[in-house]
Amino acid sequence: MVSGPNLDETAYVRDGANQTPVKILVVGHFAVGKTTFIGAISEIPPLSTEETMTRAGESVDDLKGVNGKTTTTVAMDFGRLTISERVVLYLFGTPGQQRFVQMWEDMARGALGALVLVDPERLADSFAVIDLIEQYGLDYAIAVNRFDGSPVREEKALREALDLLDDTPIVACDARDEKSSAAALITLVRFLQDRALQEQI
Repeated sequence: MVSGPNLDETAYVRDGANQTPVKILVVGHFAVGKTTFIGAISEIPPLSTEETMTRAGESVDDLKGVNGKTTTTVAMDFGRLTISERVVLYLFGTPGQQRFVQMWEDMARGALGALVLVDPERLADSFAVIDLIEQYGLDYAIAVNRFDGSPVREEKALREALDLLDDTPIVACDARDEKSSAAALITLVRFLQDRALQEQI
């Protein structure tokens, strides 16, 4: 389990509550590492709806640029991470394929924000995901999942390619690594905290 960051929790914790759950979406295009990310960071055995891919899905799921992908999420992933004595994050991973977009409205309801996982070699695949998150009015951070052998892109180039606002956080992570994933998630939480505090001023 990751030790809690030093956060001012007044933006999250309800008066009189011992602990407040915070809903966070972990989103991204197909095969970007959402299931791996939640599995690496969850303090409970994660709920995963991974199923083996079949020949029937070859015409539906684009495997171009995806090596060794044999399973796919058919509903959602779920995990939990306690970041302090009073704040616990509930992580909901959404399927990345277009046919699951109708689920997103329900998944986004009540979410405080989203961590958008991005593959630096398939940036264009992230456009539709970011559009959806913005459509639902969620604040978000970008986590660039460093796949083995993937190119290292400068932040300025990523920001321009993804058409991001200047204050949208960008952080590199390895979805397989607990500490790296935790750092990405903490970047998002701190960003959400700052936004919440600004709205109170």
